[in-house]
Amino acid sequence: MQSQTKRHMSPDQLDALLRGTAGIGCRLETELTDGWFNSAYRVLLDDGRPAVVKLAPPADAAVLRYERGILATEAMVYRRLAALPGGSVPTPELLYAGEEFLALSVLEGIPLDKVADRIRPAIGAALRRELGAITARLHTLAPQDGRFGYPAGESGLSARDWRTAFTAMVDALLDDADRWQSPLDVPPADIRTLVAEGWYALDEVAEPRLVHFDLWPGNIFVDLGVDGTHARITGLIDHERAFWGDPAAELVSLAFGGDTGPDSDLVAGYIEAGGSLDFTPAFQHRLALYHLYLGLLLVVECGPRGYGPDHLAFCRSTLAEAMTRLQSLG
Repeated sequence: MQSQTKRHMSPDQLDALLRGTAGIGCRLETELTDGWFNSAYRVLLDDGRPAVVKLAPPADAAVLRYERGILATEAMVYRRLAALPGGSVPTPELLYAGEEFLALSVLEGIPLDKVADRIRPAIGAALRRELGAITARLHTLAPQDGRFGYPAGESGLSARDWRTAFTAMVDALLDDADRWQSPLDVPPADIRTLVAEGWYALDEVAEPRLVHFDLWPGNIFVDLGVDGTHARITGLIDHERAFWGDPAAELVSLAFGGDTGPDSDLVAGYIEAGGSLDFTPAFQHRLALYHLYLGLLLVVECGPRGYGPDHLAFCRSTLAEAMTRLQSLG
């Protein structure tokens, strides 16, 4: 995917970057073009290990407020996940990290969105249960400082309670929308009113947990085996958009891969692994707010990234559906 936030380097520049920061050089093998925000390159390190090098946007690139400092957030998440017992949340290993890049181990398998149409229903159901269990284990991580919101201090989007943090997150996107003249198709005041009306539901969230918030099938790697009769999840990638918040928010991106309702395979796997999702009216209200947040984010990011009209139309439709869903609760 082409994006104005992507930073491109020559083989010599990549080699020099790693040598200067990590003390090891690399040979460029190929650029990985599936990403939507960062550039990523498959490389071979001088010691023979294959790796993926992920580059932060150029220093002068326009980013949204919540995107400030998110490369460091991703590094933090990799370190926290590595400390969980027994690799309970499969993910690449963080090999090296600098202010401008991350070097990660290479995962087995292939992104789920590339093979979803080849997976038999029974295998797909088992994968969703496994994904639910992995997500529940991801949600055991909590911030060391007890704050909700985005971890990077550069964003200034954290608070001691979830209602304050989430309201600030929405306000930041609306400020970005004004900056980029984003076509929201709804007055920002209406969005702020809907968020304010959900105060009682947001206040139910008492403990912050790590929320990936980008678990669409492209960020879930799977191994289908030799004959396709068995499959397993080999890893989750792209943790940079994670925040400390309500585990219910995870269902928003997980819904791009299938059913996330109370009777779904995903929720069954989540609960079997010790997670809790109660699907009360307040829970449903919060979930509608998180759909609104994602729809708003998708529309606003089209400005700085320079996405075309077809993708913008999809994003506007997603936001409109989220508005309708939230308004119907009244």
